[in-house]
Amino acid sequence: MIATSVFLIPNGTFVVELLVVLVILYLVAKYILPPLNKAMEGRQEKIRQSLESAEAARAEAAAAGDERARLLGEARDQARLIVENAQATSDQVKAEAGARGQAEYDRILANAQSEVAGARQRAVDEASARVGEIVFELVTKIVGREVDQRAHQDLVQEAVSALRGEALKGTDR
Repeated sequence: MIATSVFLIPNGTFVVELLVVLVILYLVAKYILPPLNKAMEGRQEKIRQSLESAEAARAEAAAAGDERARLLGEARDQARLIVENAQATSDQVKAEAGARGQAEYDRILANAQSEVAGARQRAVDEASARVGEIVFELVTKIVGREVDQRAHQDLVQEAVSALRGEALKGTDR
């Protein structure tokens, strides 16, 4: 009895249990582990592909970001160029309008000056003609007799010329 009470000594049950465990390990290694390993390898492959896809997507996103930044830079440059062209066009139109306005001003001023000069000349001519008549009337009244206008025409012309000269000097100022 003593031998049966020591649990460290193997007996028949132990051998059977050992055989059952070994058979179970063999069956697990032969039929259960290969599908599990296959499933794990498939899962690892999916994870590896997912990581590769993520890396490719990250690289694509970085390239797209670079392309977007490049396109934005080009758009900014084009916008700046458009604004510069618009400003230049505006300045050109402004300068042309100023030149047209100045030319129109000069034309109107020249016309006005020529009209004033013509009117002044007509006024001087009219005044000269009238002065001759007035002088003869005045001389006739002062002298009290008729003065022959044809006989003294050269004196009248000289007086009228002097008046015109004075009138022209007055207009040059």
